[in-house]
Amino acid sequence: MFRMFVPLTSPGRRAASAMLLLLGTSLATPALPQGAKARRAAAAHAASTTPPVAPAPAELRDGQAEARLMAVYKLVAEGRGREALAQAESLARDYPNFQLAQLAVGDLLMSRTRPLRHLGDVAPEPDSARSIQAAAALAELRTESRQRVDAQRSRPPANAIPAQFLELSPRSRHAIAVDTSRSRLYLFENTAQGLRLVADYYASVGKLGIEKEVEGDQRTPLGVYFITSRLDPAKLKDFYGAGALPINHPNPLDQSRGKTGSGIWLHGTPPDQFSRAPLATDGCLVLANPDLERILRTVEPRSTPVVIARQLQWVPPHSVAADRKSFDAVLNAWRTAKTEGDMKRLLGFYAPDFQSYRKKPLEEWTQVLQAEARALKGRELQLKDKSYLRWTDSADTMVVTFGEVAEGARTGPVKRQYWTRRGQQWQIFFEGVIG
Repeated sequence: MFRMFVPLTSPGRRAASAMLLLLGTSLATPALPQGAKARRAAAAHAASTTPPVAPAPAELRDGQAEARLMAVYKLVAEGRGREALAQAESLARDYPNFQLAQLAVGDLLMSRTRPLRHLGDVAPEPDSARSIQAAAALAELRTESRQRVDAQRSRPPANAIPAQFLELSPRSRHAIAVDTSRSRLYLFENTAQGLRLVADYYASVGKLGIEKEVEGDQRTPLGVYFITSRLDPAKLKDFYGAGALPINHPNPLDQSRGKTGSGIWLHGTPPDQFSRAPLATDGCLVLANPDLERILRTVEPRSTPVVIARQLQWVPPHSVAADRKSFDAVLNAWRTAKTEGDMKRLLGFYAPDFQSYRKKPLEEWTQVLQAEARALKGRELQLKDKSYLRWTDSADTMVVTFGEVAEGARTGPVKRQYWTRRGQQWQIFFEGVIG
């Protein structure tokens, strides 16, 4: 992808003059003083930044750059252009690869000579491949800026959670939810009082959008996934930035629908790029390196769910209690049938098209269930550390994880089941041991 990192020369200022005044104000802002002194100041600034010289890098902390950019926008919206320029220049020095910071400086410098009447208020240039690329890059920056600000304007309600999180086991210390319509990733801590939103970040998705179907379609998948591992950045190309967290795509629901693909990761950006356009990846979720570093330090592979949705539905935690209780009764009935060794009743919970790992069909899985029921020897089966994650699209799916422990035993296998609602009945179409 063409990346627009503009040194603040006069051409660079022309290419960059499209700052979004994003707090409900018009772009027709008053120009700063337009005399010779102002023009000399702008020229001196341009000369001092050609070519851009990066100072000693500042400490990079998650969310810091975006917060400072929002502060610049706010100052501009309030008509405090000089303060905005000073803060924008400081931001561009600390994050020289943050294109939106460069864009803000360019527009503020341009506003010294005339008002900005609209986005991209620049002199037309002759058609050329280079000007077309520049226009495309500028459009991407506009969209990125708009997505960042919209996410700040429309914060989730206090204490709300995404509707997919019906119940999370204490073993899942964190959870991630992605709203692709807002280019936003939300990080939660799973506390004794429930899920608590601790951070959220701008994130890029596939070049061709979402709803991945096949390998190589440059789309980001939608669904309930889990982080499978943490990749060592020392063993990755610079392209992946601070590191990478693969997810288990395609999951069993994807596979049951014939979807294909591989290598869907949460990862960072190359050293010369702070962030990518909203639609810019081959299907991965990409964050700025400081933001990804926070996630790398925080989440745990295998137990951290990642919900990727077209648009998150935020609900109060108590609103999912009824659905959780209703499904808990279904799972308890499955547990009772297995405890009692009632194979006819137990098999009634399994879909005819059931599959397990290694594509084991229901006929073969029946033998596994029989062996597990015999091993109980009349002991009650207990389900520990349950998690329920609900995914609803053209079907209603429940992703269930639990520890299966026989009465008197200290440990047992960790299992994951995928249930689907068919009519009024929930049925298991996938089951497997994950730990």
